[in-house]
Amino acid sequence: MTKSLHHLRVGTRSSRLALAQAKAALARLELALPSLAFELVEASSPGDRDRELDLQVSPDDFFTRDLDQTVLDGAIDAAIHSAKDVPPAVRDGLDWCWMTPAADRRDVLVLRPGESVADLPPHPRIGVSSARRESWCETHLPQAERLPIRGDIEARLAQLDGGQFDAILTAGCALQRLGLADRITQWIPLAELPTPEGQGMLAMTFRADDERLVRLRSLWVKPVVFVGAGVGQADFCTVAGVKALQQCDVCLHDTLMDPDLLVHLPRGARAIDVGKRAGAHSMPQYNTTQMLLDHARRGARVVRLKGGDPSIFGRLAEEIEALDHNRLPYRIIPGVSSLSVMGASTGILLTRRGLSTGFSVMTGRAERCVITAVDHDSRLRLPLVLFMAVSAWPELKAQLVADGVSEALPVALVLSAGTSRESVLRGSVGTIGAQCAEAVASSSSKPAGLIVVGEVARYGITRTWGALQGQRVLLTCSDALQSEAQRCVHDAGGLPVPLPLIELTPTAAARDAAAGAAGYDWLIVTSPSAVRCLLAGLHEGAGDVRELPRIMACGPGTLRELRAAGLQAAAVPEQGFGAEGIVALAKERIASGAKVLRVRSDKAGPSLAEALREQGLEVDDICIYHNTPVTPSELPPFDTAFFASSSAVNAFMALWGTDPLTDKTVLAIGQPTARALDTAGLTDLLISPEATVEDAIEHLATHCVNEALHVISRTA
Repeated sequence: MTKSLHHLRVGTRSSRLALAQAKAALARLELALPSLAFELVEASSPGDRDRELDLQVSPDDFFTRDLDQTVLDGAIDAAIHSAKDVPPAVRDGLDWCWMTPAADRRDVLVLRPGESVADLPPHPRIGVSSARRESWCETHLPQAERLPIRGDIEARLAQLDGGQFDAILTAGCALQRLGLADRITQWIPLAELPTPEGQGMLAMTFRADDERLVRLRSLWVKPVVFVGAGVGQADFCTVAGVKALQQCDVCLHDTLMDPDLLVHLPRGARAIDVGKRAGAHSMPQYNTTQMLLDHARRGARVVRLKGGDPSIFGRLAEEIEALDHNRLPYRIIPGVSSLSVMGASTGILLTRRGLSTGFSVMTGRAERCVITAVDHDSRLRLPLVLFMAVSAWPELKAQLVADGVSEALPVALVLSAGTSRESVLRGSVGTIGAQCAEAVASSSSKPAGLIVVGEVARYGITRTWGALQGQRVLLTCSDALQSEAQRCVHDAGGLPVPLPLIELTPTAAARDAAAGAAGYDWLIVTSPSAVRCLLAGLHEGAGDVRELPRIMACGPGTLRELRAAGLQAAAVPEQGFGAEGIVALAKERIASGAKVLRVRSDKAGPSLAEALREQGLEVDDICIYHNTPVTPSELPPFDTAFFASSSAVNAFMALWGTDPLTDKTVLAIGQPTARALDTAGLTDLLISPEATVEDAIEHLATHCVNEALHVISRTA
């Protein structure tokens, strides 16, 4: 692969902190994206030159103005700022996003070296630079004299050490990024001192028309999820909608919905009422749309919770058009509409054999609350949706044309709507017939399709703004990992295609292991499934969760599963989440002669236990669940196949062999899975650097962005 196809000049302020954090961020990007090479350009800002103005009264763009102007002038391609310094509204012609990963958001109290809070004088002088820090001092150090402080981190520390202050408040991440973490006297909990939303984050600004940086941004933004709340009661929101609420960071919700849905929001998520009633808007549509855009650019998981079904009279088009214009990803989850609820609850069935073969649906109000025309001609101009009509299209078309419908009128043929096989074929009244005939010929039964006739058939949603650009990712992992894998694919802008090829069956030994776990010094679990199966043994009454020994977990996925059960791990590798990481960590944390219980699947093998025994540990290696192959009815269409275990590889090969993977991207979660694919004859693989679902999908997303940058370089 040719490296460094795109050379980007990136500006940052010339302070030591700004340079350090920008260099670290760009180094990570160059490592992940060989298509990019960066040149760092130093610059100053009004905030660097004016050291006298109190920051509490400084303008919004005090630290960003000059750099952003340089981007607009074309002298640099992008600028990196501390996210909290970026003004609420960036300059016209610019776009922006927050970059990951985030640092610790908390503020810290800093004293002179060797001093503690107990050493403060009766009326200490505290250097503060914001109203919120002043407020914290009023509560926690009421006797202190609060004084304004300016300058970069080194200058502030120099003022402290020189005696101008007895303590200062500052961002902890700034000291960490400069290698000065030893200067931190005390971390301040967020509950005591909330920090700006962008503290600890970096932001990038760039010209809105720069395709390279728009594509790069797709690594950090997640699709806005439009969720239909249903009508009347929370039960009419779908399972998929509830799941999206449970995973979101920000929920912008309508007023006309059951507030019980908001109980599904995770702790710390923000709920913002942006609802509208006829003639009385709580928030202008422009503000709602801008909030969607801004929260998405910050990398938040945003749910736009709309009453009923957002695709019917939900003003959905305005909001997705804004997202399309700004090239930000989104997806839509339908809800149960009032139309469906009315028929089910009253028995007024809009289609009844021998009486009604369809119905018209209209809103009674147009823009600015003007009453809609419902006369005969207006109804005839409505879109026509035909169910069960693919094979009958020739006869239906003849009737439409005879009735005066133009053969140029747009038509969309939607096949298998809402499934992993969904496809949309577009044409006109005069041309769609060939595609209907092909759909009939390729189906063993009457194809499940809808025909939409009318101008609305021109439009659709865009799936290409996310990092995966709408790719269908086949997820072969067990049910235990499906939820996380689907979330990660959605976050990266792809379409998950769940196809579990193995199921996990606890063994009788799971109950015995749970019953005897209290007799060990350490418990080692190396997968989320092992946690589930061990807990299943506990739930059978074979043990007490409170009596489990110290737990060593192999990585983030296992750690999340433990926490979901109310358990904590005493030790987790910082990296290398496979067997090698566990062996290295055990050597450091577990004393020789300790009794260790290792629980695993029948496919994992005894090699980890043997390596631990070589370290002088007394290890019982117990298989607590079996990987049993699952036989699906068919292989759905996909662009990328993700394998999370060698068991899934073996099951796939037994069913279909390697032919379906020809010309497809194949992703392996780690080296053992990659070796199984290699044994099957597949060598052109993407291999996750860490053996977690999240790392694997992130690796796939990075690969897709790198490939997209190659395409941009060829077409530039």
